[in-house]
Amino acid sequence: MSDVPLAAAIATSSRLAAAVSPSPAKKPVSFFEFWPGWLFYAPVALFWIAKSIRYGSVTLPALANPRIHAGGICAESKNDILDLAGPLARQWIATYAPMTTSGHNDGNDLALAEAAMARAGLSYPLVAKPDMSCNGVGVRVVRDAAQLAAYLRAFPRATRLQLQALVDLPGEAGIFYIRHPDEQTGRITSVTLKFPPTVIGDGTRTIRQLIAADSRLAAVSHLLLPKLGCRTQEVPAPGAEIRLVFVGNHCRGSTFKNGIDIVTQALSARIDEILQDIPDLYFSRIDLRYACLDQLRAGQNFKIIEFNGSGSEATHIWDPAMTIRAAYKTQFFHYGESFRIGAAIRGMRGLKPTGLFRLAALWRHQKRLMATYPQND
Repeated sequence: MSDVPLAAAIATSSRLAAAVSPSPAKKPVSFFEFWPGWLFYAPVALFWIAKSIRYGSVTLPALANPRIHAGGICAESKNDILDLAGPLARQWIATYAPMTTSGHNDGNDLALAEAAMARAGLSYPLVAKPDMSCNGVGVRVVRDAAQLAAYLRAFPRATRLQLQALVDLPGEAGIFYIRHPDEQTGRITSVTLKFPPTVIGDGTRTIRQLIAADSRLAAVSHLLLPKLGCRTQEVPAPGAEIRLVFVGNHCRGSTFKNGIDIVTQALSARIDEILQDIPDLYFSRIDLRYACLDQLRAGQNFKIIEFNGSGSEATHIWDPAMTIRAAYKTQFFHYGESFRIGAAIRGMRGLKPTGLFRLAALWRHQKRLMATYPQND
């Protein structure tokens, strides 16, 4: 996460930019990339039902990560997952501090937050995010005490959040890791390289015009323009790199590229070493920031932002070059593995997964809570 506010110029070297920039795409979007969720996920739902019949449980993937609430299907705590990490894994995780807002908006939250920051050794700027959320909802960069106080005032009462170091590394990736409980080592099954929407100023065109001139950005302009508001009329200076959103999320207009070809023995060993130091985490997508692809391949110079559980997907399916057949094959493989791992843990330990009605209640709770969060960057 670059040390910049939303839509501000980023001064980066050409070497770093080249190290993490996407290659030109043959087409700006895949034909299914922005289908309605109900349409794209209908075959996935049918697959899930078929596996539920096969294994005798709709919620069996909740056992794939038995120490995470509901396995991470939904309503999991970001802080609780990071708290599971042992000393080796913590070396690779961005510093964070959990806190809970007070029951009344009495102005004490900033003092609580800065006390939590002091205990963790955090300083401004940092990232404030809800403890329970998805798709980057409620995530915001705060650069000083005034911005943090404003964020906390807008945050729901008596609700957990996370303050995390702003990682000043230019690349962003999601790495999917799977390990069966009877296996000595796990494996990387997916890598997504994420590229947030960015324009380069020329001193004459507005941000809106720069967006229109880029085939990918023009195709996702409906996601970008409403958030940018009047900033679309600004004319960036020549060479100024303007990051249009902070959160590298597909639904916010970021470009996702399939990065499975960067996986090396060194990277696989490093990720496995880290995940082995987090008890009972068998099925997870790891979101991280990295310095450059060569160092990521070598398993060096990256910081993990968060671990996702059984509800996460292999996001490389949103690569514009992806075919729908390959996308569904990927979805079926990963969710099939979550059922297999859950079944193995059920058989080995006699555990029972979260009940269907309980899981539905958790999903509704998370959805209601997300509607109350401050607007994200």
